[in-house]
Amino acid sequence: MVSSERLLAFAAMSFLLIVIPGPSVLFVIGRALAQGRRAALTTVVGNTLGAYALVVAVALGVGSVVERSVLVFTTLKLAGAAYLVHLGVRAWRQRGSLHAAVTERESARNGGGLRTLWEGFAVGVANPKTMVFFAAVLPQFVDRAQGHVMTQMLLLGLIFNIIAVACDSVWGLAAATGRDWFARSPRRLSLVGGIGGLTMIGLGVTVAVTGRKD
Repeated sequence: MVSSERLLAFAAMSFLLIVIPGPSVLFVIGRALAQGRRAALTTVVGNTLGAYALVVAVALGVGSVVERSVLVFTTLKLAGAAYLVHLGVRAWRQRGSLHAAVTERESARNGGGLRTLWEGFAVGVANPKTMVFFAAVLPQFVDRAQGHVMTQMLLLGLIFNIIAVACDSVWGLAAATGRDWFARSPRRLSLVGGIGGLTMIGLGVTVAVTGRKD
């Protein structure tokens, strides 16, 4: 099994990666600004599930294929970028109806949770930063002499995701708290909804133009 020294070293490296805002964090912030605290936390859960799906893929050997194939990596990256832009455009177009969604709590609860969870999952599983980290860095902390390589990878991935849930939730709650002030005015709320949409659009463009070009 993984030694405590390896676990601590991996946890420290994971924390340093997670605290620097990347696609998942910015997506959570955009969701918090556009839809509030509940949507932000649901997005965090979805992102975490998506990230752990990457861990499972790496543990099964799929991660090495993605890491070595420029075509596969670029396809996943562009798909994630396009999805972010799509969500951002939708948030921008719906910014004028945000006040009604906030004041009518019951209608906001109907059917939105699973869709928000899925959208968070899609962004998490297509996050280039996390994809590269799991494919290139995570395996280095596995002690192959101890055996149970897959179990070690799954454990390390679980540690990463626990840290990610905590950090991303803080970002989301902080952004949602600022949104509550805007919610007192339809005009202010429309403004912050538009900012959230533009944030996601900008994030999608950034994801599309950055990353490996080899």
